[in-house]
Amino acid sequence: MNAKQRKSRVQGGWSVPNKVRSDKDKIKPPAVPCWVGKNIDQHKVEEKKFIYEEVSEGFHQKPAVKVISKPGVYDISTEPGGNSRLRLFPLFIEPKVADEIYETLFHELPWRQQSDIRRDGEKYLQPRLTTWYGDQPYSYSGVTHPARTDWHPTLLRIKELIADCTGLSFNSMLANLYRDGHDSLAWHSDDEKSLGPQPTIASVSFGDTRTFQLRKKPPPEKAGDYELMQHVDVPLTHGSLLVMEGATQDDWQHRIPREYHDRSGRINLTFRVIFPE
Repeated sequence: MNAKQRKSRVQGGWSVPNKVRSDKDKIKPPAVPCWVGKNIDQHKVEEKKFIYEEVSEGFHQKPAVKVISKPGVYDISTEPGGNSRLRLFPLFIEPKVADEIYETLFHELPWRQQSDIRRDGEKYLQPRLTTWYGDQPYSYSGVTHPARTDWHPTLLRIKELIADCTGLSFNSMLANLYRDGHDSLAWHSDDEKSLGPQPTIASVSFGDTRTFQLRKKPPPEKAGDYELMQHVDVPLTHGSLLVMEGATQDDWQHRIPREYHDRSGRINLTFRVIFPE
């Protein structure tokens, strides 16, 4: 075996020493159907460059709901118009006495289901019963309660208890009877002119516990969007007293929401001062 043959055998019979293969000599892959390719239906996407742009408006997160259930004084907001303040007395009237008061008021007050007037002029029955006592008539949402001065003795007793506890005197009272969890009170503020500027309202509850909810009014630039405003929940228990004062009616709305589980009856007495219009 000559030297040339030995060199070819060592490198492999397929080797071509001292020669660069041409394109014709390259091994071509076997032909395959075009649909085997994974990206056959995809267009080539140009790589995107992400450029950071500073957000013009800050990120706003919905604040957590504050729950007030312990006795105390709570300033829930401070605005140029003043402080919005709540005072809560969960055991204002002891349970046994509260039981007696509930039964008396339930059977002896002249309860009536009124009709509210919506903004479009349509009337609808209020989802609760009401009654009014006061030296002056009281009007709201198209409803007018005439003056009623023959106060029930139990109401006068409660009014005196509030005065002894808080030093506050009232000349009128709007009572609400929620027959079950389906009865409710829509979002509103007690800001009628007859109540005067920044009215103080004392709310006494009897019967089943219902959640009293408040929400902060949005600034003018939010155009009535309450989604990101502060909310406060206050469970009003049997025999409790809640006092709203300061700028609460100016800066907040409140309601008793409808509930979809079993609730028994509840009576709420809201004492206030009415001025002649």
